[in-house]
Amino acid sequence: MINAGELRPGNTVERGGDLLQVLEFAHIKLGRGTAVVRTKLRNLTTGAVTEETFRPEEKFGRARIERSEVQYLYRDGDAYVVMDTSTYEQTPLTPEQIGDGTRWLKENDTLTLLSYEGRILGVELPITVELEVLETEPGFKGDTANAASKPATLETGAVVDVPLFVNQGDRVRVDTRTGRYIERA
Repeated sequence: MINAGELRPGNTVERGGDLLQVLEFAHIKLGRGTAVVRTKLRNLTTGAVTEETFRPEEKFGRARIERSEVQYLYRDGDAYVVMDTSTYEQTPLTPEQIGDGTRWLKENDTLTLLSYEGRILGVELPITVELEVLETEPGFKGDTANAASKPATLETGAVVDVPLFVNQGDRVRVDTRTGRYIERA
């Protein structure tokens, strides 16, 4: 069991038969009253996000999420096929299980598969990915000091804003959580 005051972003807990992942957490001390814990929770079954307030002493069941390393192989219709790197077992995943991560997937990428009691919850992508710029407007001399940006289409089809000095054919590093350009690789 875990108290509401011990919750942190990324924790997964059970409540009322539902698996909830903590997205945000704030411990708030009210003026003359008692402290409260405000959280933003994602229901891992339905995907719904809710904001809830608890007393710090309220208890939740701790959920043990199994993590296994998988490699993305290919896309088969709507399914994304991954292979467990230890057992070589192939598993098709739906776009809902991968979520927004479909924008960053390319063949042979390594992912972390999240499962609970044999049920696949989703995947965790690496924090950053390195992708090639397939299409963007050309940069001009002198643009390197400017803070302006331009759209660039990457090899996975995702479009991100990059600085003006990035050209077609360059490799760039992108943060998969925010979808923002980090640096030229």
